[in-house]
Amino acid sequence: MRYLCVRSTSLLIAVALASTATEAQQPRPSGPPPAAAPAEPPPQQAAPPAPYKVMPVTLAKAIAEPSLEAFRKELADIAKKKDRAALAARVVAKGFFWQREDSNVADGKKTGIDNLAAAIGLDAKDGSGWEALGAYVADPTGEQNPEMNGVICTPATPVFNEKDLEQVAETTKTDATEWAYPPAPGLEVHAKPAATAPIVERLGINLLRLYADEKQSEASVDWIRVVTPSGKVGYVLISGIMPLVSDQLCYIKEAGGWRITGYAGGGGGGE
Repeated sequence: MRYLCVRSTSLLIAVALASTATEAQQPRPSGPPPAAAPAEPPPQQAAPPAPYKVMPVTLAKAIAEPSLEAFRKELADIAKKKDRAALAARVVAKGFFWQREDSNVADGKKTGIDNLAAAIGLDAKDGSGWEALGAYVADPTGEQNPEMNGVICTPATPVFNEKDLEQVAETTKTDATEWAYPPAPGLEVHAKPAATAPIVERLGINLLRLYADEKQSEASVDWIRVVTPSGKVGYVLISGIMPLVSDQLCYIKEAGGWRITGYAGGGGGGE
């Protein structure tokens, strides 16, 4: 499991959570499984709210690369204008990759822009694909892809004690998709999903357990229920936290300048 962060918008934390849910709901082949295939284990039931170890997070640093910063600003302007032709000129013509789990699912017969569009849902009628692109390029962090020379992917991974999370995840019966963190100290946890509700706790920059509320009304979609390290249950604004697991947009510097070269993750295309 990769531990990644997303910056700036509640849109991408929604993409991260929805992507995980979408993959879990993919249709399975009909008919009985082969005789040799082991039975699938039942879904793990998360443990009830309880205190857990405080796990500090060190935020990723911005990329010190002026030319990439300039390229990202170009992309931000393109995303605002929803200029597909301009975006196509800034995506690699060949060799675009879409790393999904352990395989490259990019269509080698399609252009780079078409593969990117499929990955982030660029053609969605509600414009969410362009919003997602804008959020990715607004993130100033980035990291080298360990398997691809010269490829930088964003957002970058925050630093935390992975062994601590593994132990806490085992105790709480959760996985990395059910954890997030605030990018700044002082995040307010409210008793109910409303800014006027009493504040039950203020948090530091530590890992935070997400605890979905299936009965939460549509009027409070900007909020998400959490369990704090002290074991308190409350609600925080989605825009105030970053998901620990998310997708990445990747760049490479060619002779003609920077280009978008790939995408890592489940994607928002709704495949």
